[in-house]
Amino acid sequence: MKRTNISVFIPHIGCPHRCSFCDQRSISGAAHAPTAEEVAALLEEQAPHLAERGMQAEIAFFGGSFTAVPREYMISLLECAHSAVQKHPQVYCGIRCSTRPDCIDDEIIALLKKYGMTTVELGAQSMSDEVLQMNERGHSAEDVRRASRLIRQSRISLGLQMMTGLYGDTEEFVRLTCREFIALQPDTVRVYPTVILKHTRLGRLFESGEYRSFGFEQTVDLCAELLREFTAAGIRVIRMGLHASQEVEKEMLGGVYHPAFREIVESRLFLNDMKQKLLAMEKGHYMIYTDSRNISRAVGQKRGNIAALAGLGYDVEVKPLDGAYIEVRC
Repeated sequence: MKRTNISVFIPHIGCPHRCSFCDQRSISGAAHAPTAEEVAALLEEQAPHLAERGMQAEIAFFGGSFTAVPREYMISLLECAHSAVQKHPQVYCGIRCSTRPDCIDDEIIALLKKYGMTTVELGAQSMSDEVLQMNERGHSAEDVRRASRLIRQSRISLGLQMMTGLYGDTEEFVRLTCREFIALQPDTVRVYPTVILKHTRLGRLFESGEYRSFGFEQTVDLCAELLREFTAAGIRVIRMGLHASQEVEKEMLGGVYHPAFREIVESRLFLNDMKQKLLAMEKGHYMIYTDSRNISRAVGQKRGNIAALAGLGYDVEVKPLDGAYIEVRC
């Protein structure tokens, strides 16, 4: 059965800090805090549509820091989500939320467990205290470790979110975050290259010339490395790059954004693997066989991978072969 999320966006009301990069209205499109009644109506409306399509969904509270919103409001949302799971168990398979690492403690965990929370995603963003401080996150890397341990000990699924190219970030800090995430053993990871938005401190730093973001190609290479490392560690990367959004496109000043960013990263990873095989061989013409599911990744957007290999002296044709990853033949 296919899985999806029914997303409920909670605006900035829960966040105790305004981070350098944050403009939740542009990112989520949400300015209105939904009432429990509105959420209940949404879930009731969506249930038959999900059932018709043979899909199950987690009810996902995203946007702000869910566990930092006023307690009465949070409980009202949890109650209506829990009721929907109980009423439509064939459709709603759980509840997930995103929050800050410093907004998780034993009391919060007990409350989330009471209402059937299945997944908590922590917006860690970086495991460099220097980067966290420069971007006014208001929490430390140790807060991420502590919150992650509490979530895992409670048997709630753990998700971690990171960003690349923040103010003060370096490639080595990104790799440090990757290593630290792997050590924390999350079930899932999301990777968001920094998008510089208007009306943020990061935007002002960018416009003044004090901050320069990572370049697009640099970010693609770095994210391909992250995808390889997380996958090798058995951690699912469930998102790379912000969702396609007219609000983001309208408000962005710079940074790295593409509606098909993950596909570009997967294609770069495939190119790197093809290079590794071909560079051990004489330059010339080769056939590369791969499973039909991988053809577009192998060829690359606008045949970019084929062109890149040609630039190295390898004239390649890509052909389908069931079950193959990269099989090179003369």
